[in-house]
Amino acid sequence: MTSLDKQGKMATQGVGEGTAPSRDGKKLTELPAELLEFILCFPVLGHADIANASCTCRRLRDVCHGRGKVWEHQFRHRWPRLLRYYSQLEGCDWLKEYQKRHTVGLQIRRTVESFSKRFFAEVPCIGQVLGDSFTEIESLGAPGHFCEDELISILNSDKRKNLTLKYYAQKILYFLRQQNILKTLMEFLTRPPQQQSALEGAVLVDQYCNPLADISLQSISSQLNEITDKVKKMLQLKNPCHPSQKGASDEDFTIEDLDLQRQVLSALNSILFDQLQYRGNERDYYNPLNSYLHQVLLRRMGIPISLSVLYMTLAKKLGVQLEPVNFPNHFLLRWCQKPNSSEIYDFVYIDAFGRGKQLTAKECEYLIGHQVTPDYYNAVSTLEVLLRMVGNLLNIGKRGEGNEKSYQLLRDSLDLYLTINPDDVQYLLLQARLYFHLGIWPEKVLDILQHIQALDPSQHGAVGYLVQHTLEHIQHKRHPPEPEVKSRTDQEVLYSVGLLMRHKRSGYNCVIYGWDPNCTMGVEWITTMRVHQLPNGAGQPFYNVLVQDGTCRYAAQENLELHPSPLEMGHPEIGRYFSAFMDTYYVANEELQARYPLDMPHTIRTVQEFYEKDTQQQQQEDRPADAQLHRVLDG
Repeated sequence: MTSLDKQGKMATQGVGEGTAPSRDGKKLTELPAELLEFILCFPVLGHADIANASCTCRRLRDVCHGRGKVWEHQFRHRWPRLLRYYSQLEGCDWLKEYQKRHTVGLQIRRTVESFSKRFFAEVPCIGQVLGDSFTEIESLGAPGHFCEDELISILNSDKRKNLTLKYYAQKILYFLRQQNILKTLMEFLTRPPQQQSALEGAVLVDQYCNPLADISLQSISSQLNEITDKVKKMLQLKNPCHPSQKGASDEDFTIEDLDLQRQVLSALNSILFDQLQYRGNERDYYNPLNSYLHQVLLRRMGIPISLSVLYMTLAKKLGVQLEPVNFPNHFLLRWCQKPNSSEIYDFVYIDAFGRGKQLTAKECEYLIGHQVTPDYYNAVSTLEVLLRMVGNLLNIGKRGEGNEKSYQLLRDSLDLYLTINPDDVQYLLLQARLYFHLGIWPEKVLDILQHIQALDPSQHGAVGYLVQHTLEHIQHKRHPPEPEVKSRTDQEVLYSVGLLMRHKRSGYNCVIYGWDPNCTMGVEWITTMRVHQLPNGAGQPFYNVLVQDGTCRYAAQENLELHPSPLEMGHPEIGRYFSAFMDTYYVANEELQARYPLDMPHTIRTVQEFYEKDTQQQQQEDRPADAQLHRVLDG
């Protein structure tokens, strides 16, 4: 039984009376309750101290009751982030809340710690495995934000330690937040179309792709309100009686007069593009940051669709109703010039990517270089806007370099697309192939393939192939091969895991997380990488390295050297292999040390010899200069 459990039990049981008297004969328990509370709220006292104190006598037990100041102080001091979830602080049983949060914290840590052993040899798919662990946590009856708070506590611990724990805590937090965002998105999709705001939908896309960032509809709206106020001030200078002055930024109203609408759009263009310098990102068009509204506001640049969502929202706040147009290759807005008209020539088309330029229907075709049918000039729904936005992210993910970052973007955008449009066979098949390629969640792959077969039996060939190989993968996972243990018997292997290196030719910084006594890649790779042109060819040791730019590479020993000024690496996979950074090397975690049992002693020895020699050499070089300086000072 823990001290916290004892304290809970003491709430229903009597205990012994009395404490040792002080020097003047007074007992501690004879002090007023307010003074005892003050003493017990000293920062040096932890929950175990309070629980133990409350077990000494009835007087201290009463002072430390669950709804009192002592346990409230303990909760506040240890978990200040959680206080925002308690609207009414009085009457709360702080001891029970502390016990729940403490228990959830222990369970979360046990869950996170187990992940490295379970997923070291494969790509972790958190959604596949959290079920059992979090069913146990949910049975505790604790709110979900307790779980999130413990994960954040892990991530905020000592920067250079617990790297493996942080690696998996971050993945779990990423998944949990995405699940909450998906619930919000599902609710958003069930609303009537007129209650679906393009801005809110775009923020949900942003949040889902960046679940660890601090993004909210409230903060985005607040920034847009600031821009709206600037436009209103400009309008007031030009036309003090302009109707936009009467409406609040969060209030829906429409200006009927076209000339007054024209004044709004002119002022909006002036503020947004001239004063605030928003612009289309032509140089780096396919950067996913151009699609995330919080980044568009931060960097003041975007692509046609993201800038159009902002422009349309700002115009609406100022009384001008614009409609989204899903124009091919270039998203546009349209502004009606004749009420209740559907003729394409009765609209002015606005290019937010082109600094709010107003176009005719014919000029829109010049913009993309070819003619289109009238259907492309129609206004589209908010859902179609979101599908276009997510489709852009999907294409960026497919264009990626095949690294962890591009795969994550592809997975996230596929999740979003299939949440909005769950029966799209093309993207369901892409999701199944992606999961199969990454070797994750084979059971999920089979579910997707079954759904595809039900939707479109003509896909039998592609589905059958994937089903066969997925079943083989599941069978292989049930009987995984024993991991290869590599001992340092080969004297030609000069380096070891954890060493910080520099590539002699390419100049990149990296850390070793594995090695082979000679190149194990296929003939095609060896030919493409011109390994045979190296003096020592493919017969020399090759090293798996994590590179500073986020990539993983396979480098020949002759191309690597110890880094003269080692720095901490920013690679996202560091925590998968290493538990701590020790200034000049990384400490391999238990799983990596099991694969390379003799490497860590070799790493420490190498570091000591190399950097101590370097320090001694520097000291010898500095001595003549120091002697000369003393002679100068001595005159």
